Amino acid sequence: MTNTHSTKAILYAFAANLGIAATKTGAAVWTGSGSLLAEAIHSFADCGNQVLLLIGMIRSQKKPTRKHPMGFGRESYIWSMMVAIVLFSVGGLFSIYEGWLRYMHPHEVENAGIALLILLIAIGLETFSLKGALNAMAEEKGGRSLWQWFRETHSPELMVVTGEDVAALAGLSIALVMLGLTMITGDTAYDAVGSMLIGCLLVTVAAAIGREVHSLLIGETVEEVRDAVERYLEQQPGVRRVLNLWAIDHGNAVMLTVKAELEPEMAVRDAVQQINRMESEIKQTHNRIRWIFFEIDDTD
Repeated sequence: MTNTHSTKAILYAFAANLGIAATKTGAAVWTGSGSLLAEAIHSFADCGNQVLLLIGMIRSQKKPTRKHPMGFGRESYIWSMMVAIVLFSVGGLFSIYEGWLRYMHPHEVENAGIALLILLIAIGLETFSLKGALNAMAEEKGGRSLWQWFRETHSPELMVVTGEDVAALAGLSIALVMLGLTMITGDTAYDAVGSMLIGCLLVTVAAAIGREVHSLLIGETVEEVRDAVERYLEQQPGVRRVLNLWAIDHGNAVMLTVKAELEPEMAVRDAVQQINRMESEIKQTHNRIRWIFFEIDDTD
């Protein structure tokens, strides 16, 4: 997945969330709806999250230095983790707190019809944002399910944007239902419970994103690359056996380390040429592999 696709998805999400946040805030103040206020907070938090993601993407493109010879590709993971924390604290916990206050101290919901209209408009805008994220991930996702892609992706920015959009649509649906129940029954407890449910939803999504980004941050194996390279090496005439092989995600690149036993009668010059050929072919087949460290040994 190219950074251009990720950037477009983030900008779509930012534009949609900024408009939604402003609209929701005005409607929440006008109607006094707790669910709508929770959704406004969620949208403003999302806007801040997209800014953090863009910062992370820009910083991850810095050129390698003597101190950081592998570059700064993993910096995008750090900023994505910060987004998960913001989503958890600002979006989730505050919504739960606001809902609890409104449940304990009921506040009349005014102009609820306008609030419902705003929610329907927001659902349309969030659908537009989610469509942009799904289009951006289509190439990387391939034939995998959305959940499988979420668990295996190396693009934390798209993971976060998609997770936020899915949570936003679900949250808007909750707000729509709870505000509707409040209008039908006249009981503001439904609206307050809606705010708490939205908060719980955001906390859950933030925890899922944080778990996946944490795995990337500490160094996650790219299983499909590792398995494909291992099969390739085992078919090479000069390779007796593959002893160990790592394929570790490093932002948009992959670091590959190989320990293999070559044929013992092979001359050093021939071994060097063989390794250079294999490294070249591996990089041509797997364009995300940027570094290959090949070690000859007879034991792991």
